[in-house]
Amino acid sequence: MTDEFTGRAARYDRRTVMKAGLAAASTAAVGAAPAAASGGSASASADASLEDWLKNVGNFDGIVDERGKSTVTVEVGAKGNNGSYAFGPAVVRVDPGTTVVFEWTGKGGSHNVVAEDGSYESKMQGNDGDTFEQTFEEAGASRYYCGPHKPMGMKGAVVVGDVEVAVPSTGGAASDAENGSGAGDDSIDYDGWFENVANFDGTVDRTGESEVTITVGAEGNNGAYAFGPAAVQVDPGTTVTWEWTGAGGSHNVVAEDGSYESKMQGSEGTTFERTFDAAGISKYYCGPHKPMGMKGAVVVGSPNAAGGQESDGATDGGDDLWLYGLVAGLVGALLSPLLFGAFLHAKDDVTETSEPPRGHRSH
Repeated sequence: MTDEFTGRAARYDRRTVMKAGLAAASTAAVGAAPAAASGGSASASADASLEDWLKNVGNFDGIVDERGKSTVTVEVGAKGNNGSYAFGPAVVRVDPGTTVVFEWTGKGGSHNVVAEDGSYESKMQGNDGDTFEQTFEEAGASRYYCGPHKPMGMKGAVVVGDVEVAVPSTGGAASDAENGSGAGDDSIDYDGWFENVANFDGTVDRTGESEVTITVGAEGNNGAYAFGPAAVQVDPGTTVTWEWTGAGGSHNVVAEDGSYESKMQGSEGTTFERTFDAAGISKYYCGPHKPMGMKGAVVVGSPNAAGGQESDGATDGGDDLWLYGLVAGLVGALLSPLLFGAFLHAKDDVTETSEPPRGHRSH
């Protein structure tokens, strides 16, 4: 790549100057929500299995029994799925004829409520206190989701009556507790960068390798919305290659500090390279999927565990040493004429003392 070749050529020039100097001296929310909408009655599906439906719903923690109530409230924009991208509770059981009121929390941007079978759908809205009502008459299970955030696991269900339903035994394959909101046992302080990154499980040590590959579109964050591994530690001078899996749609790699950015691409086998020389932490993300937790970091060298220097990911690790070398070179260049003059003066003195006295003749 042209920019990589240019960057490397620049580093080689700087290193040459450094060595010469030393010798001479000796890194979306949609807009305001419309008014609340209400719906009529809805029937539930006879197919009561929810195992597949809930497999990526991070906040599912069993069916909440709300029988005996004529009205039941479900939050829209509850905490879950690595942000405010959940219905709370994810699944409720109600009596036939119960009205479910979906109430917006105002968090996580704009959401809607859409029945999987198309029997009801709310407007897209996001203000705290917005509501949408639906009355459920027939026994069964009614599945619903939020259109924009369905891939993230923002789904739910209303179980009507005493029907038996199959649900995931552990509360979904990606519960918030299991994902741990990205917290891992790691001595490196990322300053909250991995708080919503579900697949972060500490920093993977890849030191000692000159080339390291990171997968783009790895499994994580409720889909193929992850970098794998999320965090790696490498030596200065290591080239990192991001390789696309072809899953999760199109992704890109964008440095948080703006020092590098790949094209938006999604074909399997597509790659993007960056050589990291400066010690520090280079944080990056996928533009479209950053809110979902598609973020990563490259730790170069051994930054301060209390929050090492940010690295732009493409500068020479010896910036300070290079500067000292340059200064030393300049000083050497300034001093060299004086030293050369002193040498000539000493040479003249030696020449004069070695000449025979005027008028002396050898016999």
